[in-house]
Amino acid sequence: LHLLSRRQRQMCIRDRVVAGLRAARLERKLTQENVRFDTDLNIARIESGRHSISLTTIADLCDYYKISPADLFRNIATHP
Repeated sequence: LHLLSRRQRQMCIRDRVVAGLRAARLERKLTQENVRFDTDLNIARIESGRHSISLTTIADLCDYYKISPADLFRNIATHP
């Protein structure tokens, strides 16, 4: 069994969180521009993985999309 490095795990989890946030945005038929205007967060940079995402930003986006952090993380495994 090949274990992922810490960096690989971080990237994998980040990618899954970003995918969940993108899915929430698209389900609400919002553009990246809508989110940026309403939240002052550069969601394009977040969704492209070019920007680190803090727990505070995740919480802000969950509030904005009206989802709980638990819902966002529900299907995200923290191990390979």
